[in-house]
Amino acid sequence: MKLKQRVVLLAILLVIFIFTKVFLIDNLDTSAANREDQRTFHRMMASLHVELDPRLDHTLQSPWEIAAQWVVPREVYPEETPELGAVLHAMTTKKIIKADVGYKGTQLKALLILEGGQKVVFKPKRYGRDYVVEGEPYAGYDRHNAEVAAFHLDRILGFRRAPLVVGRFVNLRTEIKPVATEQLLGTFMTVGNNTCFYGKCYYCRETEPACADGDIMEGSVTLWLPDVWPLQKHRHPWGRTYREGKLARWEYDESYCDAVKKTSPYDSGPRLLDIIDTAIFDYLIGNADRHHYESFQDDEGASMLILLDNAKSFGNPALDERSILAPLYQCCIIRVSTWNRLSYLKNGALKSALKTAMSHDPISPVLSDPHLDALDQRLLSILATVKQCTDQFGPDVVLVEDRMTLSHL
Repeated sequence: MKLKQRVVLLAILLVIFIFTKVFLIDNLDTSAANREDQRTFHRMMASLHVELDPRLDHTLQSPWEIAAQWVVPREVYPEETPELGAVLHAMTTKKIIKADVGYKGTQLKALLILEGGQKVVFKPKRYGRDYVVEGEPYAGYDRHNAEVAAFHLDRILGFRRAPLVVGRFVNLRTEIKPVATEQLLGTFMTVGNNTCFYGKCYYCRETEPACADGDIMEGSVTLWLPDVWPLQKHRHPWGRTYREGKLARWEYDESYCDAVKKTSPYDSGPRLLDIIDTAIFDYLIGNADRHHYESFQDDEGASMLILLDNAKSFGNPALDERSILAPLYQCCIIRVSTWNRLSYLKNGALKSALKTAMSHDPISPVLSDPHLDALDQRLLSILATVKQCTDQFGPDVVLVEDRMTLSHL
């Protein structure tokens, strides 16, 4: 073989070697990330069922101290929480030492102080499990069981941005009235043989009280976030107008996301990706009522979007409100980890996981079967939406690394 031919052959082999090495490194990096996502998913699946057990053998801390220490800027609780069962058990069993009207808002709730000084928000049962809320997707009273289901979905999706929630039965006559403030006590009444209250809120009416079954009321309790983490409220960029005949800009402007990307805090950092995660979360639970959202104060867009107030969910299993997904299909970006997690949950895994996660709860069954079936159907719609985006723009544009800044978009 002539020298020139040898040089050309060596050059070709060198080029092939370089491309092969680059390809393998890229694939190894990608598969390593995917393998870690898979390991995280399997750890989550293995820890889904949480026994409500009061024992905390390895620590002298109270359940409230443990839960408070979990909170950091990007999660409310850690991936591995062996003490979760003890915290939930305390939330559903600790003595109520004070009861007051709920904090300001549109829906009925009560603020309870549990033994040890822990604040929780109590939302009463208003509907049976099979009741279908007709009308707009944000219609009807708050659903207490939706708060429980949403918390466990947050666990399953790996977001860890929702405060802890558990079901609880309370005796209004013996547990609430003796420790109630005058303001709350003044809203109690008896309807037939049932003890009821209507509280104080924007839509609270004496003619529309929440009633117990006799004295026993089913509800949910949400753990109050630590006071050292004050919240800041933001208007959701994809919020609705709630006015008949008046559309928000995102409802008619398909290029709306481009404008959002140019405004703080969505022009850099994780906030826009959090908005898209939340849209996916809200679409799965059927929540079209997130007109505002909360983050931690003075975070400059770095902390998470906290998944508070999920009770306007699971109202109608037959209604798939696609507009909830507008941040996803208008921006056409999604976290790689979120995409991987959604992919692992298809083929019935999501329904099965949520059913398992909620099986320990005192108010189980938390959801009716039609709502569980709807989750799997909505997941397929989300996967199809992402595929449309990748077909149009390519996976390199659509699938965004979790910690990548978005200022270049």
